[in-house]
Amino acid sequence: MPQISLGETQFACPGDETLLDALLKANLRIPYSCRQGVCQSCLMRCLNVAPPANSQTGLKDTLQRQNYFLACRCYPEQDMTVALPDQQTFAVNAVVIKKQLLAPDILRLVLQYETPLEFYAGQFINLRRGDGLTRSYSIAISPQTGNLLEFHIRRLPQGQFSNWAHGELAIGSPVTLSQAQGNCYYLPGNHGQPLLLIGTGSGLAPLYGIINDALNQGHNGVIHLFHGSRNADGLYLSDELRKLEEKFANFQYTACLSEKHSKPGFAQGRAHDLALADKDSLKGWRVYLCGHPEMVKHSQKMAYLKGASLKDIYADAFIAGK
Repeated sequence: MPQISLGETQFACPGDETLLDALLKANLRIPYSCRQGVCQSCLMRCLNVAPPANSQTGLKDTLQRQNYFLACRCYPEQDMTVALPDQQTFAVNAVVIKKQLLAPDILRLVLQYETPLEFYAGQFINLRRGDGLTRSYSIAISPQTGNLLEFHIRRLPQGQFSNWAHGELAIGSPVTLSQAQGNCYYLPGNHGQPLLLIGTGSGLAPLYGIINDALNQGHNGVIHLFHGSRNADGLYLSDELRKLEEKFANFQYTACLSEKHSKPGFAQGRAHDLALADKDSLKGWRVYLCGHPEMVKHSQKMAYLKGASLKDIYADAFIAGK
């Protein structure tokens, strides 16, 4: 009979019983609702083995790759160590090796981590300083670069963490990290699929990582990035992106300014409006949306109406924290 471990609790799960039922019988409080695999309230992650295939039916491929599954559809076939999605421990130590201003309010922070860490470019990690203050930031670098992590941190007027990172945080300082989370990242296997990426402000960070990861892995389908800002200062890394455009024929970069201007090389308008107007149909495309929540929500709807499959729309809304 398979043995299940959840935190410090261990129990057996009979072969004719779902993991959700076994958890509830063990008096463990687990979120659930429909019990049919539709609502996905009982989403969990297996930490030691691949979960049964049937328990992953209906989940995005990026979640399946990280061994997420639905407890209500899971009939364990072997011992499993499981966790809820929000049970993330701070188990990774890192040190600051680089700080660089990419724009007046955007800091490139590069960390070198000391203990093993699995991640995909575009996922996010919780950064914690010594007094426990914690913030989430997206990974802007591909795993192929070794034991390095890159984050783009926007300085907020009242931001405790962002002001500390821009100012007091010094080269060589320690930072504690959580495991990587999120399903907004590049997944190999369909190298010819066209990719549309739309970002505003520091929402470029995960998209920058995804683009480089895709190109490093030989993606040969169209990759079109629309990055938007109110003014030109917010379109950071534009020089690097234009060089990338020159190097790879399948990569296109459109810099979008929402305020009126007459600057050559910049499109006039909001990034998501221009991106969605540019494509007659998004059927067969994979779409990544990162930035302001309202932009992300609107673009999700419009991308779907233009033919993109829901399973191929990946969203990461950026909510400013203090």
